Amino acid sequence: MDKLILINKQFKNKLINKRIGESKFGEHVQILPNITPIYEQLKNLDVKYVIFGIPEDIGVFGNHGKSGSSKAWDATLNALLNIQSNAYTNPKSVLLLGHLDFSEELERVSQLNPSKKKHIKIARSIVENIDNHVSNLVYQIVRAGKIPIIIGGGHNNAYGNIKGTSLGLNKAINAINFDAHSDFRPEEGRHSGNGFSYAYAEGFLEKYFVFGLHENYTSAKLFESLKKFKFIRFNTFESIEIRKELKFKAEMNRALNFVSENSFGIEIDCDAIQNIPSSAATPSGFSVNKTRTFLTYFAQHVNASYLHICEAAPTKRTNTQIGKLISYFITDFIRAHDN
Repeated sequence: MDKLILINKQFKNKLINKRIGESKFGEHVQILPNITPIYEQLKNLDVKYVIFGIPEDIGVFGNHGKSGSSKAWDATLNALLNIQSNAYTNPKSVLLLGHLDFSEELERVSQLNPSKKKHIKIARSIVENIDNHVSNLVYQIVRAGKIPIIIGGGHNNAYGNIKGTSLGLNKAINAINFDAHSDFRPEEGRHSGNGFSYAYAEGFLEKYFVFGLHENYTSAKLFESLKKFKFIRFNTFESIEIRKELKFKAEMNRALNFVSENSFGIEIDCDAIQNIPSSAATPSGFSVNKTRTFLTYFAQHVNASYLHICEAAPTKRTNTQIGKLISYFITDFIRAHDN
């Protein structure tokens, strides 16, 4: 747990903008007083959800993507702590844990050149180390009987989420991925485009549904592979939203039926959402409200075992927008899973 930086009371209170007559979410979430032993503390704490951040974009760099997802955690904290505390947000069921600190690794990668193969190889080896820290923390949370809510970071962290949850539950799990890309690329060294393929190859992932693939950005070879694998199901964004061949609600139901017989993780990649700053931002994608509907639908199921929100890449201009967006997703998940 040497990479885990806990949220402390002083830091939390600095971020809360108090107003007379209002009670803010951040005033009522729980925090840990110290870091060890983390499993025993989590197990004995009367909370249901544990929120933590992974502020890194090294997996995105290793996938030749656009950096910036390392900034989403700070944007989220500023917004989340200042939403209202009420019966709909239920902050007392939440532990705000902190974040995994990869600042040294980020500094190292900032010196690398993405056009050089040996530098990409270095970044991918660093991602393997990140995997270990993420999977270990998720494992501790799940083993303690809590539900992780993970704010990325790149989609490389899906691997650590799946592995950690699988180890915590002592079984392979399923995953539903709301994404423009399958992230089931070859095992060529760890990066943001192959978290699910590695998780499957190593026995942590059992069934996998990709919701909303973009036809323009999925290779013919990958489509052939996805159709061949019996443990994978998918649909495309164009078949639902453009050609209207499939209905959104019916496809959600098909996906839920496929993954929900077992514990499953919910992966929300902001690359799938229209006009949201992300590592692969798109002018054509699902709306924010459709995304919230999707998340709520899957979070209602008892077997929903974690939530991961990733790839958002806020700028100074869009920092508040991204913070609010991710805060909506977090509270949608909590509301739906509590009901």
